[in-house]
Amino acid sequence: MIGFGWQALPRRVIITGIPAAVASASVLASVGCTSTSGPTGPTSPTSPTGATGPGPGLRFFSTHQAAVVEDATARIAPGPKDDPAEAGHPGAREAGVTGYIDSMLGALSVIERDGTGAASGTGAASGTGAATATNAATATNAATGATAGTGTPVPLIFAGGPWSNRHTSGPDFMASFIPLDPVRAIAWRERLAGWQEQYTSGIAALDKLAGGDFTTAAPADQDKILARSEMSTFLSLLFEHTIEGMYSVPEYGGNRGLVGWKDISYPGDSQPAGYTSEQVERSDGRDPVADTSIVADVLKLLGEL
Repeated sequence: MIGFGWQALPRRVIITGIPAAVASASVLASVGCTSTSGPTGPTSPTSPTGATGPGPGLRFFSTHQAAVVEDATARIAPGPKDDPAEAGHPGAREAGVTGYIDSMLGALSVIERDGTGAASGTGAASGTGAATATNAATATNAATGATAGTGTPVPLIFAGGPWSNRHTSGPDFMASFIPLDPVRAIAWRERLAGWQEQYTSGIAALDKLAGGDFTTAAPADQDKILARSEMSTFLSLLFEHTIEGMYSVPEYGGNRGLVGWKDISYPGDSQPAGYTSEQVERSDGRDPVADTSIVADVLKLLGEL
């Protein structure tokens, strides 16, 4: 159950009411980055909030910050480890939402370090709960950032295309990310800087309200902290990113093992399904006019003009 002003409705009532296609499309259009952390969640925090530099295997968060986000997102989208009522239904931990958020916040690290493609974190397996790569190409992108044909590092913002390899053999084209032009790079740098500040201050506020460490608070107390009025802006951002991490295409780092899609019976991207010429011409069904003399009469009239 979640009760952050949503009348304690079961999480599934709220989340499954959001069309997965809309959530996925919004992510494809605006955000995305991939990490390959292992299937487990963060271990007990070993560094304080605000520690300098990312933790092992992380692009932006310290180990403690990742643990706080892991617990907070699990209160928004709890899984079976967080709520017995969710048995059989994955939550934020299972979908790798923390890794998705961390990779997004550190997406530009691949081009803002030393030009070698080395990310702020290694992207290797860690306790962030990020998505396991769908194939070797995705794993490489997650660890070092994608590379363009020139070998230049590419931030994991816009997935490529035209399709993945989920429904066809061959490479996962969506794992080949698209380079940013200078204008978009500037825009994304500003956007991510704003989100980074919100997460840094939001995590610090959660810890303060919990008496020093949000991750040591009981789940019920964590709910109360997240529901406080001063946390409303951060909670809104966290909710948005939790939904993205649950239901976006896995190339961006969330929806590990397609657990989000499977849970709501969403088939996901099905390209390259393809359509025959007949299906394209008759996409709305049989044309009731085509089998009458009207078309022939019109063509005959046009021929006489």
